[in-house]
Amino acid sequence: MIPFGLASPAATGSAGKQMDAATVKATDESIQVRRLSGRIGAEIGNVRLGGDLSPRQIGEIRAALLAHRVIFFRDQTQFDDAQQEQFSSLLGEMVPHPTEQVRLGSKGILELDAATGNGKADVWHTDVTFVDAYPRYSVLRAVTIPAYGGDTLWANTVAAYQDLSPQLKTLAESLWAVHSNKYDYAAQHPAATANEQSHYERVFAKAVYEAEHPVVRIHPETGEKSLVLGYFIQRFVGHNHIDSNLLFTLLQNHVIRMENIVRWSWRVHDVAIWDNQATQHYALNDYDKQNRTMRRTTIAGEVPVSVDGCLSKTLREPARA
Repeated sequence: MIPFGLASPAATGSAGKQMDAATVKATDESIQVRRLSGRIGAEIGNVRLGGDLSPRQIGEIRAALLAHRVIFFRDQTQFDDAQQEQFSSLLGEMVPHPTEQVRLGSKGILELDAATGNGKADVWHTDVTFVDAYPRYSVLRAVTIPAYGGDTLWANTVAAYQDLSPQLKTLAESLWAVHSNKYDYAAQHPAATANEQSHYERVFAKAVYEAEHPVVRIHPETGEKSLVLGYFIQRFVGHNHIDSNLLFTLLQNHVIRMENIVRWSWRVHDVAIWDNQATQHYALNDYDKQNRTMRRTTIAGEVPVSVDGCLSKTLREPARA
């Protein structure tokens, strides 16, 4: 492990200035941070997650999360459903998934169980972008892990934007896209089982949501610009489906460049936390018929703001009772 002070040099403050993480000294209470790649990902040590963490520890975890986009914790054996919810509430307001049912007895835990048809996410996406204020952070805990396969990959969407040429940055900043949970599931998941297809139709997409987001948003905590893409996009505003597909492929390929990606090989009791405002992720579907069960909580986020100050907007959502 290396001290927390050696955080990512890519982190910036809310005014876009370089964050000074070197001011935090390693003490018995301080977390430890080991970077996993140059652009994204860090493993965090010297902390047991739960609802009793000090404000200092929560502050250090949040700073590491903003610096490294996704952070990982091994061997969190004490981190059960109750502890996950208590810890998540320290990061912000915990919100349930808009269409999936929470786990029985919990306030906001979503169980992702491959055996029930809702555990596979083998496409690049940012969580729940089909609503206007999609989640800020996600907290994912490994409950059952297959003997092989089932890794998850995360990509840095801030670095992807920064790598664009000036001309492509101008293009991306001018684009808005419609995101929806209603899409061609069979085309996106050609290897899906009948059970998975049924779950998508009966649960995930039974209530239809649509939101319009800028392709480039301003990060509300760091001031950085990031790309808002992923497979929930249905089309770009003002462009037909053919041109939308070409634009999507052009920009999405910058997100998933190998330099922007970190890969995590799960063990039972691992926990991952990611900045859903600055990443996409992909869960590998390479574990055959083995069981893989994860439990996720999400933290409420703000409505995205474009580079010219315009807000994302809801296009469609179910009527409230």
